[in-house]
Amino acid sequence: MSEAPDPEVVELATKIFDLARRGQTEALVAYVDAGVPANLTNDRGDSLVMLAAYHGHAEAVRALLARGAEADRINDRGQTPLAGAAFKGETEVVKVLLEAGADPAVGTPSAIDTARMFGRAELLELFGAQ
Repeated sequence: MSEAPDPEVVELATKIFDLARRGQTEALVAYVDAGVPANLTNDRGDSLVMLAAYHGHAEAVRALLARGAEADRINDRGQTPLAGAAFKGETEVVKVLLEAGADPAVGTPSAIDTARMFGRAELLELFGAQ
């Protein structure tokens, strides 16, 4: 029998994931600076970077990466933050992730495949793909 998670811990984690989704960078990094792992993931394997990237928050993504978060962390569905940003057409987030070394060929579908699927020529150009 596994022990049930502490409701206070679950509530705090939920709050932190919401900060990433909303791009509330200052509050988010305060938690990371206080000891919350920069690579914290939710029950779907989405990292804080994935949530911030998918919702278009370049500043939050940059701040998390500066604190050691992985640019290419794959979620439970095989997706990377770069593919999420490509799907949403978040060019500024894509640039931040590429500057941090994110690989557009990683993941299923990859960011390159995602950009092709959605006709995002400007992102394919950033990825150096045709």
